[in-house]
Order: sequence, then C-alpha cells, then structure tokens
Amino acid sequence: MSASNRSSGPSHRSNPANDDALEQAADWFALLRSGEASAADRAAWQAWCDTSDAHRSAWSQVEDIGRRFQPIQTTPNPRDTLGAYRLATVNARRRRLVLGLLTIAGTGSLGILAWRHSPAPIWLAAKTADHRTAMGEVRQITLSDGTTVWLGTASAFDEHFSTGLRRLYLRAGEMLIATAADSSRPFLVDTPHGRLRALGTRFTVRLDNADTRLAVYDGAVEARAAEGAINIIRAGQEVRMSKRGLTDFKPTDPARESSTRGLFIAQHVPLHTVMHELERYRMGYISLSPDVANLAVFGSYPMTDPDRTLAMLESVMPIRVRRPLPWWIRIEAR
Repeated sequence: MSASNRSSGPSHRSNPANDDALEQAADWFALLRSGEASAADRAAWQAWCDTSDAHRSAWSQVEDIGRRFQPIQTTPNPRDTLGAYRLATVNARRRRLVLGLLTIAGTGSLGILAWRHSPAPIWLAAKTADHRTAMGEVRQITLSDGTTVWLGTASAFDEHFSTGLRRLYLRAGEMLIATAADSSRPFLVDTPHGRLRALGTRFTVRLDNADTRLAVYDGAVEARAAEGAINIIRAGQEVRMSKRGLTDFKPTDPARESSTRGLFIAQHVPLHTVMHELERYRMGYISLSPDVANLAVFGSYPMTDPDRTLAMLESVMPIRVRRPLPWWIRIEAR
C-alpha cells in the first residue's frame, strides 16, 4: 500500500507540505522510478513516509503529479506531451505546487525536472487556439484589419473575423490590444465572464481565476457581464468583470500595460508580488522567506528573462537567491 493511501491526515490541498518535505519527496520519487532502488531504499522511503503527516502530504503531491504525467513515458514525442500539460487546468488557490514536468526522454523512467506554481487557470484547450504563447514567451500579432495584439506569457485566443464582425475570444492569460479603425465592424473580446466592446481604444484583458481584469489606456470599452450588467470603462480606468457584474473600479496602473510585453515596472511593490508575477514566466517553484516577502521593490525587470530578473533583485536588495534543485528557487535574507 502506498504512503498516500495509508495517510489518515488532512489532504495536501488543505494542508500543503512544507518546502523541505517536498524537496525530499521529489528525491525519493526520482529514485523509486529510476529502476535502481534497492529493497533497503524502499524500506527507507516507507520509514520516511511514516515519520510525519508532512512527509505523507508531500508524497501524495508527488504521486498525484506522477499520475498526471504518466503518458509522457510512452508518448512518441515527449516534448509534445509536455507542451500540452503546461496548459493544463490549475487552481492556484488550492495548490502551492501544482505541476511537475516528469520525464527522462527515451528511457521510459521518470525523474522530476520542474514544478510550477501557477497564479491562474490555464486550459488544456488553449493548445488548439488560433494564437498562443508558451510560458515565458510574449508575442506581437498583427491581425488582418491592422489591429495589434501583444499576447502575454502562457496565453491564447481565438480569432473570428467576418464581413460584419471582428471578435476575439481570450482562452487563457492576457493580451494588450490596440484596435484598428473600422466603422462597419464592431470589435469584440469575449471571455468566460462576459463581453468587451472596444470604442476606438487600447486596453489590456487578463483572465484571473474568478473574473476578467480590464484596464483601458486610450478611448473606452463597453463591458457587459454575462448576466447583463453593463458599464463604459474609459481611459485611465480598470475594473474586474465576473459573470454576475462589474466590481473594483479604480484608476489603472500605467505599468500594467508594460507587463503584457514582459516588462514589470515596480514602484514600491512588495517582493512577494514581484515573485508572484515571475512565476508566470518560468517552470519551477519559488519559495520566499517571510523575512523578505514585504520588502519594497523599485525598478524595471525583464520577466521574460527570469534569471536576469533574479540577479538584478539580488544585486540591489538584501536577499540571497538559492537553487537547491534545478526547478527550485529559495529567496532568503542575506
């Protein structure tokens, strides 16, 4: 019987394992799936699992990830399977460590290469979208009418243009749109939470777990929630749109426009907010010491180059960036 089945403690979703336990569980998983584990190794693993609820919780997480990525063992092209799973559904509020890339190409054995902590759901269906970006990639797209779309990291949208309509459907992530003039065809952006109608404008649209975030920089956008609430959002304003209505009206942060292009501009932003954003651009897991989580960050950081961003932060702040494993980053006080 596996350790996860024998556990009588709370599930890892409500009581996440700590960083040390997860790191140890990753090492055990790699050893047991390598084909080189001895009977003594297995006995030692079982004893480790029996030591504490934290160990059992950590092992349960690793087993769950292993089941998600079992197809990688037999797929003709592991890279294709990895690409699909990078867009798998994730609820960041329920999981700290939600996605592992598990493969040793060509051998059929599994080893942990990376983990991802995701801030938002990303649908597997996004892999079939008309336009999409990989994690860490941002792309500028010119549509047939001259509209420009800057597509953010791990994002995807569908395009439907006809003689009487221009319509985009945002499946995942975020995008900055600068619409081209066309008086005969309205420009619409649909999301799971409602519809946006551009009124000669430049604006960003970003999907969060429970709503759509709209920020308008030029012109105006008519926002219509799925259940009918309507409002005109003008330049300099932003709002959250859920299916039930529009909330959280406030002035927009000009720096948000740059984030869609992979640049994070910080003016007295807590370090934990910067790390939350950085996790959208890299495969892996970042643990942040509470001692430094609220340190104020200033400056401009290239999110599409996570290693450079981390080096820049380490050079100007009293922090130390450690890498216990290739996919694991720890940030501590210096």
